[in-house]
Amino acid sequence: MSTSPTGPAGASGPLIRSGTVEPLNRSRTVERELVHRASVAEVLLTDVRPAAGRPDAFEAAAAWPRAHTTFPRDGSQRHSPLVLVETLRQLGLYIPLRFHGVPAACHAIITDLYFRLAPEREPAAGPGATEITCRARVGGVRRAPGGTVTGLRLDVSFAARGAVFGQGGGGVRFVDGAGYAALRGRGAAPVEPSGIRAGASRPPAAALTVNHPQDAVLAEDGDGLLVAPADPLHPFLFDHPSDHVPGMVLLEAARQAAAYRSGGALARPCAGQLRAVRFTELAPSARVLCTRHHSTCVFRVVQDGTPTAYGTLSYP
Repeated sequence: MSTSPTGPAGASGPLIRSGTVEPLNRSRTVERELVHRASVAEVLLTDVRPAAGRPDAFEAAAAWPRAHTTFPRDGSQRHSPLVLVETLRQLGLYIPLRFHGVPAACHAIITDLYFRLAPEREPAAGPGATEITCRARVGGVRRAPGGTVTGLRLDVSFAARGAVFGQGGGGVRFVDGAGYAALRGRGAAPVEPSGIRAGASRPPAAALTVNHPQDAVLAEDGDGLLVAPADPLHPFLFDHPSDHVPGMVLLEAARQAAAYRSGGALARPCAGQLRAVRFTELAPSARVLCTRHHSTCVFRVVQDGTPTAYGTLSYP
């Protein structure tokens, strides 16, 4: 996690000059350290500001690239749902660090998330980046006895070209270095994910509905599907060291598992939720179990016989 300075906490509201409110900035990204990204290319947010007169509300701008190298579109020119989830993740880090005084050295732990899309209102990717406007509301703020924020919930609406097309939200906890080390015990040292285990094989990229073989995060052995990222230095999934399997990897593993088990019929979810009940370690490889119920896939992530995460993905 990032330990870089966050800048002044409790920033002022929207910029006002000559009695007019300036539009959200869309010309440059926010600081990469505040969204825990090593690469500027993976920063989606360009501006985040408190809403006028609403201490619990924020407005934000994001730029979604026309074609993200990791996430394929489905032929309709719509963006991947996981780009929305990544925007949500970045807001869930930036707002607490920038506006709620959470120290940059704290570790952020995402406990759960959800997203919903209205396919008929989703923006089509144009010749450049798609301009997204987000409206976020913070709730359920928890504080330590000294006043430091230790957790909160965030709910966000996503709009493009004046139409709201999606919602998302979730919970996040913040713990300091000592608290995180105590929570993680021996698992607190950053390591790279282990490679594919003996006896397992990698399904073809097309069967997992990914652009390139290195985007695969699943392998298969005689007992089922394993969380086994093909590229331990993947520029999106692992752009900085981690001591556990990130939540975005688990969600993408569930998406790939649903696509693979359904023969490609369930490839692009329009809604989903994920709840992490414990950390998923990088080794041994966890398993993804998924069961299809009509247009919904229920999934579980299990490691050494113990569930670590579960959720659902729904399809049109």
